[in-house]
Amino acid sequence: MSSKTKIVVLHMKEIIYTAIFAVLAIVLILLLIFMFLPKNESVKDSGNTYTPGVYTSTVTLNNTALEVEVTVDESHINSIRFSNLDETVATMFPLIQPTIEDIAEQVYASQSLENIQYSEENPYTSQVILGAIDDALKKAVTTE
Repeated sequence: MSSKTKIVVLHMKEIIYTAIFAVLAIVLILLLIFMFLPKNESVKDSGNTYTPGVYTSTVTLNNTALEVEVTVDESHINSIRFSNLDETVATMFPLIQPTIEDIAEQVYASQSLENIQYSEENPYTSQVILGAIDDALKKAVTTE
């Protein structure tokens, strides 16, 4: 009767460390998956259908409210402009009118807010204007 019994000794500390590292690895993998999944872009698809009309969104600069006015028909963005830009605001923010004109040209060409190139002189202003345009277009999107 010869049995070859093997005794394996595991330290509880090693088991706990292994379990903790396994859980951290799973959390890291899930985090990476959620970070790099494509997000739903409601307005930024070029295949949107709009309710024709004029839609506005407000941008506030130094306690002055500017309205970004976006005009759309059923499938195109036709016009983007400031509806109440007066001389004092234009004087205080001289880059705001050229910025909206540059963004509007890019949007007219692509009919989308994706891949808009910001000017190097005023990226923050461009982002604020794009956010206002996006808000106005969300109001115009037809939900089916």
